[in-house]
Amino acid sequence: MTRTDAALRRTLGVRDAVVVGLGSMVGAGVFSAPGPAARAAGSGLLPGLALAALVAYCNAMSSARLAARYPASGGTYVYGRERLGAFWGYLAGWAFVVGKTASCAAMALTVGAYVWPGQAHAVAVAAVVALTAVNYGGIHKSAWLTRAIVAVVLAVLAAVVVVCLTSGRADAGRLDIGLSAGAGGVLQAAGLLFFAFAGYARIATLGEEVRDPARTIPRAVPLALGIVLVVYACVAVAVLAVLGADRLGHAAAPLADAVRAAGTPGLAPVVRAGAAVAALGSLLALILGVSRTTLAMARNGHLPGALAAVHPRFRVPHRAELAMGAVVAVLAATVDVRGAIGFSSFGVLAYYAVANASAWTLDPAPRARVVPAVGLLGCATLAFALPAAAVAVGAGVLAAGVAAYGVRRWWVGRRGA
Repeated sequence: MTRTDAALRRTLGVRDAVVVGLGSMVGAGVFSAPGPAARAAGSGLLPGLALAALVAYCNAMSSARLAARYPASGGTYVYGRERLGAFWGYLAGWAFVVGKTASCAAMALTVGAYVWPGQAHAVAVAAVVALTAVNYGGIHKSAWLTRAIVAVVLAVLAAVVVVCLTSGRADAGRLDIGLSAGAGGVLQAAGLLFFAFAGYARIATLGEEVRDPARTIPRAVPLALGIVLVVYACVAVAVLAVLGADRLGHAAAPLADAVRAAGTPGLAPVVRAGAAVAALGSLLALILGVSRTTLAMARNGHLPGALAAVHPRFRVPHRAELAMGAVVAVLAATVDVRGAIGFSSFGVLAYYAVANASAWTLDPAPRARVVPAVGLLGCATLAFALPAAAVAVGAGVLAAGVAAYGVRRWWVGRRGA
């Protein structure tokens, strides 16, 4: 027996919401993103990180204000509908669901590549099935597992930072800030690093499962983002001090290479294990976020209405979770999408552009509009600073969503007539 009109259960407090945000952000990206970001920015890696953090902060503040006003599942899909109109909410939801579904499959394959490279697809499917089962059992179980994953990953990152900075191979001269790759390189690095910050949206998409959302969400979002910024800055400084921008830019596994260069090769397998655990945490949070946005879109008829069902006992969107798990498992079993999801970064930035535009409408006071204005401009700038292929594919995905929206409107209008 299921109910399609039931609300989800509010069980998450501030600490749990912060942990969910940390589990989303401190994922596999921190183990791999410094490499391509350094390749793009060169000596401008740290300014790129600061710029990504600024845009993320503006987006986080806009999302927190909106989530406190509209504490329902769906995140920016809901905010866009309420503040800008049905089309903009739909576009944000489309960008999130399609992009993050590919991200789920990619993260599952990342788990497989770390755990058992020869059977990456099989391990990926097993990971998806296991985490879907955890989510099905209720948000509290998901938060508990996320807490354990975050503790392991933070311990591994702390070990990397300590080993690198206390080794005799660290050189403060490698931290000299410059613009060797130009402003375009810094912007592209910021766009790549921004993707690693984007998990704070998971707190907002769980708005219907947070206790006292008007108080909890505005506290949890900036707290989670602040912790992650400190962690990322420490990791970036540590690996730069050991490898330098050039070697870091050509490192396939930046953190593992850094501990080897620091004279502690025995820590490299621990770093790889930490990356696998981090990828599991990201996958868990991704499934949570996408299933809640799917629930919201199904409630409004933009996805099949059956996906709006809420389990009467566990109070989770179980059909949305099972459907998401099935799609991701099929993708993880049949294709390798790790190198084909550049559009996901573009889609995430489009999603937050809608969030900032929505927050702009909350308060007409000029001071209240500074943060969403900076966030909107930052999202647009970073989106089009991404590699040309990512921009082209991302724009194509959004165009397909617009076409689907137009067809649905035409079909509904025809049936109504």
